[in-house]
Amino acid sequence: MFNQINNSYLKLLIWVFFLSILSASFHQCTQDYSSTLPKKVDFNFHVKPILVQKCFLCHGPDPSSREGDLRLDTFEGATALLEEGRKAIDPGHPGKSEVVKRINYDDPNLVMPPPESNLELSQYEIDILTKWIDQGAEWKPHWSFIPPKITEPEKFNNSVNEIDDYIEEKIVSKKLNNAPTAGKNSLIRRVSYLLTGLPPTPKKLNNYLADSSANAYEKMVDHYLNDEAFGERWARHWMDITRYAETKGHEFDYSISGAWQYRDYLIRAFNEDVPYDQLVKEQIAGDLLDTVRWNPENGMNESQLGTIFYTLGEGKHSPVDIKKEEVDRIDNIIDVTTKAFQGLTVSCAKCHDHKFDPVPTSDYYSLYGIFESTRISPQPTNVTYHQQKDIDAISALKDSIKIFLASKWENQKFPLSSELKQMSNEVSESSDFEILGDFRGANLDGWKSDGLAFGKRTTLGNPVFGKNSQLTNLSTGKASSKTFGPGIFGALRSPDFIIEKDFIGVKALGKKAIVRIIIDNFQLIQDPIYGGLTKKVEADEWTDLKFNVAAWKGHKAYVEIIPGQYNKHVYQLPKEAFVEAKYIIAFNGDWPQVPTNESFEKPVEMNTALENWAQNSASPEEIRAINQLIATNQFRGNYHQINTYSNKINQLQGQMQDTSFFEGITDGFAINSKIFIRGSHNELSKNVVPRGFLSGIFSKNQFRSEGSGRMELANAIVDPENPLTSRVMVNRIWHYLFGRGLVETVDNFGLQGKLPSHPELLDFLALKFQNEGYSIKQMIKYMVMSQTFRRAVEVPDGNKSNDPDNLYLANFPIRRLESEAIRDALLMVAGNLDETMYGAPVPVYLTPFMQGRGRPYRSGPMDGNGRRSIYLEVRRNFLQPMMLTFDRPIPFSTFGKRNVTNVPAQSLILMNDPFVEAQAGLLAQEIVNEKNLDIDEKIDVIYLRTLSRNAKSEEKEQAKVFIQSLAKNAEIPEQELLENTAIWKAYCHSIFNLKEFIYLI
Repeated sequence: MFNQINNSYLKLLIWVFFLSILSASFHQCTQDYSSTLPKKVDFNFHVKPILVQKCFLCHGPDPSSREGDLRLDTFEGATALLEEGRKAIDPGHPGKSEVVKRINYDDPNLVMPPPESNLELSQYEIDILTKWIDQGAEWKPHWSFIPPKITEPEKFNNSVNEIDDYIEEKIVSKKLNNAPTAGKNSLIRRVSYLLTGLPPTPKKLNNYLADSSANAYEKMVDHYLNDEAFGERWARHWMDITRYAETKGHEFDYSISGAWQYRDYLIRAFNEDVPYDQLVKEQIAGDLLDTVRWNPENGMNESQLGTIFYTLGEGKHSPVDIKKEEVDRIDNIIDVTTKAFQGLTVSCAKCHDHKFDPVPTSDYYSLYGIFESTRISPQPTNVTYHQQKDIDAISALKDSIKIFLASKWENQKFPLSSELKQMSNEVSESSDFEILGDFRGANLDGWKSDGLAFGKRTTLGNPVFGKNSQLTNLSTGKASSKTFGPGIFGALRSPDFIIEKDFIGVKALGKKAIVRIIIDNFQLIQDPIYGGLTKKVEADEWTDLKFNVAAWKGHKAYVEIIPGQYNKHVYQLPKEAFVEAKYIIAFNGDWPQVPTNESFEKPVEMNTALENWAQNSASPEEIRAINQLIATNQFRGNYHQINTYSNKINQLQGQMQDTSFFEGITDGFAINSKIFIRGSHNELSKNVVPRGFLSGIFSKNQFRSEGSGRMELANAIVDPENPLTSRVMVNRIWHYLFGRGLVETVDNFGLQGKLPSHPELLDFLALKFQNEGYSIKQMIKYMVMSQTFRRAVEVPDGNKSNDPDNLYLANFPIRRLESEAIRDALLMVAGNLDETMYGAPVPVYLTPFMQGRGRPYRSGPMDGNGRRSIYLEVRRNFLQPMMLTFDRPIPFSTFGKRNVTNVPAQSLILMNDPFVEAQAGLLAQEIVNEKNLDIDEKIDVIYLRTLSRNAKSEEKEQAKVFIQSLAKNAEIPEQELLENTAIWKAYCHSIFNLKEFIYLI
């Protein structure tokens, strides 16, 4: 019995001991943690990356791939009771949490993640999750969706500004050693290249080296910030983000009209330090701003040029499915817009809810409606505030004529004519038609009038003068682009409608004008498939233009009436071009008899008619009544005052003509899109999605504009409460200066992006950027002035093992120059750089190997006329080989971060490219022309121009051995060596191939 009790007691002790061990495995985190674990586990920086990478595929936001109806991307889902009564995550109780249990299993049938996923948690990750649950499993929104806040850094003695304090905190915590301050030669080369994309000239270098003042470095930085080359350098950065190109690619690589105007707009904006929030507004809604930014020198409208941002994408000229073409174009716009300004991959939500970020599919289509409501349109470049003032003056003068004549006539007594009582509508014999637009009244019948040509009303009641400014009649109603004279741009566009009838008819006349049926926003209209959607207007009398649209029934469309014509999709407006229209109809069969819009059921009271006419509110029958009296000479008097008004109008109209155009955008009518089921435009949801902005992240997301909603979108993006906009931009600036952003994935601040290396610094910079007026130049200067930026590139002892990727910036990162900087440096050191700014692009130089559709008939010059690389044409089908080899991105989406490769083709370019050889020859000729220098001094000149320093003694010795060996092989006498261009060309070419020439070291 005793033995039995002892055995039972022993078994009980063993069982208790076993349970305590098992329990300890789940509760050990409350007592003993590895020293490598953070003291406080942060959800965003420690836990969420594990969940995103290892768990969200099966337990994330996407319901189509979710297993076990378990969501780990939300607190509610992760802490909900499971079927067996347990919770996946039980805050404060890792031992009760099913997640902890499953990630610790050895059984392949039970362990999570399952082996077939090829995902596996490390012990560190297991410990992080366990400790986080034990500490209460605090859940937070993703770090980038939380408003930034200031966390004061510790102050360090050697800091220049707060950047250094934040950086030094990490360096100290990681037990790293700081590199010393770089030498003055390195610093000016670094600043010059990073701020202007060009090397410092020997003169600027010598001036800086000779300046021993305490603020010498700051003066040098200010000089380059104010250099006009600054705008060229930083505009090119932004052009990567906006997928800048000057042609559309695909079949025939058609031109994007005036794309280079956007490039010049960016250069001016960066040089003038236009606030970033203003730049955002101009690129998204520059055509809708209440206050336009006028160019102070020429009065040009700068704001509208920003909208070229939307038209820089690719385009097909004969897609089989034009609706699919529209879908692809808008998808690209959404992708570029959200990456550029918000650092989010919203296009991932096109077919399903975003798998990682809180972006439901409905948010994607709320943005889709905004851009579906936006129309592509030519826009005149030379719209100035002077022109707008002239338009206002002409309108005022015309009103003055009406008021003057009405005041003279209204005191006369006129009997009512019996004819005025008997007019009636003619009844159409056919009812199988619909009027899409009727301009015979006073207004434009709900159509949109863009530009200046058509004005905001019809011609109804406009005085018509004959010889000697004699009034002949008042105009009947029609839409006319000659309201302010011919050769002025304007477009008249209908609301969107669904094509339901076989034909669309337009009653029009004009000269060198066109009418187009725009289906699904498709612009590149031409034969063989779509040619019938455009008709030229070339008639002095009213003409019936008949469009057969039977093949497009069920498609969305609008009608566009526009003076001028397209030549290979490039809009042109001759001086004499104009177009007028009476009405537009949709019908089946033959052209129907359209009834008049006049009705004379009661007599017209003439004084009332005159009063209405003077106020621009007369009806068609009132104008007809006045015209009958004019025709019967019942309005007596020859009013010479009218001549003054008329002559002034003619003078103003004579100086107005639009000659330069770009492919821009304009607002259409509000469209709320349906959701495309699984991304297919052929399978639509029943209900529409209101236009808006990222409801899963921001509260201000519903737009109610009668137009596209782009202005609301711009305001939502620059709203100070938006936590992304400033963070994304200051991170881009940091990336361009240091070669890597504080968030390395500069275009993705979502869950799949990298975590910030210095989150407190990023928040500090974002708020500083906002509070100081979004000045890009001030932010650049603040970063460049830091001690962190001024450090040498040499890696201090011990840092390679503790920080192999230099994530914490104990030394300045070695950086290779971008393709443009390499090419521009070659031109500059060779004395071949043309610093002319702005203007149409230099045609691309075509090598024999650059073949294909759309190949230009003529090649541009090999050296691009010496112009900076930013001014060379960017043809999508014929991209410059040197630019591609040195990693300039192919322009199809946002590339805020270029690849930096190191491939043999780069060495081959520098060794063999004829352009590089030519620049070596030009530099050699300049060296030979320096008659008073010996060989050592010539070598120094080359080093100063190419590497911004004098050659070291051993480098001079090596150079002389190289030069003398070349002379010997070529049997050139030593006394001729200093003047032999071929030898110096070979030596200069060898310098171009040094790593130091294409790297900042």
